[in-house]
Amino acid sequence: MSEFIVDADVLANARFGTSQLTETVSALKMLREPSKPWYRAWRDTHRPAYEAQLAAHPVWHALVEGAFGKRWTADFLTVPPLAPNLQLEDELRPFSELPDEQIRADLAVVRSPLPAVLAEGTGLARQAAELLRWIWSETVEADWPRRHRVLQADIVSRTSRLSEQGWSGVLRGLGPDVRWLGDGRLQVNRSDFPPTDIRGRDLMFIATHSRGVNVSWRLPDRFALSYPVAGVFAAVKPLAEPLVRLLGRNRARILVEAAAPISTTALVAATGLSLATVADHLRVLSDAGLLQRRRSGRQVLYWQTPTGQAVATGS
Repeated sequence: MSEFIVDADVLANARFGTSQLTETVSALKMLREPSKPWYRAWRDTHRPAYEAQLAAHPVWHALVEGAFGKRWTADFLTVPPLAPNLQLEDELRPFSELPDEQIRADLAVVRSPLPAVLAEGTGLARQAAELLRWIWSETVEADWPRRHRVLQADIVSRTSRLSEQGWSGVLRGLGPDVRWLGDGRLQVNRSDFPPTDIRGRDLMFIATHSRGVNVSWRLPDRFALSYPVAGVFAAVKPLAEPLVRLLGRNRARILVEAAAPISTTALVAATGLSLATVADHLRVLSDAGLLQRRRSGRQVLYWQTPTGQAVATGS
């Protein structure tokens, strides 16, 4: 699947959002790759318990071994949600009802022959759902508020570009192979597959903590791209203490976050502060000549003035 063929209605109705199930599957993928550097501290913390669970649950172990290939993930694990921003249990409800034969068919595309525990087992969707619940509750849930703020900040940043830069600006940086080609053609990867016509269907973009872009579908009418949130593997730089002493930690964080134009909503998501608190800090920083502002559609964007940049960087 190398291209989506879209029309104006698909793009007008396209939605950005989050998916707790997609985030959980992304976490499972990262737990499977101990030799990779991405999210190493998180993985090193959770991998011993993860390996113990697989050892205690042979079906879980077989599902994990069978569902992930070098270039393909079993379809039942990548079905997009019915709507963005659902709770995990809302996404798992239809997932848990999948018949065993569908699970086996999806697995066979990735790896064949299947081990006996999968070829002859029953209740495979229920077992897979239990595995995902464990991954969520033990490795993701406690960190979800912070993760969700990061995801929402990325979504707001992207969607705010639409009025000025069009879809080429929104998609820029989504993934190395994702780009707007024009004439209703959206390149989603470099695989040698025929274009997929999704005119008249739903398209969703799902921000997640992952390594790359993945295409998924819920036939016949729902398609999605999950993409790595901006800066997912970048460490958050600590604030310079002289800047903190000058402005206070929260105002210093807001000034640093506004190195590029950013909306109030995105600042709320990035900092975890309330809207009223962020608005108050923005007013103070603007009055001090450290930030400038401009309306863009329904949003007001803030960014550093030359003085603000000098203060933020200590130059």
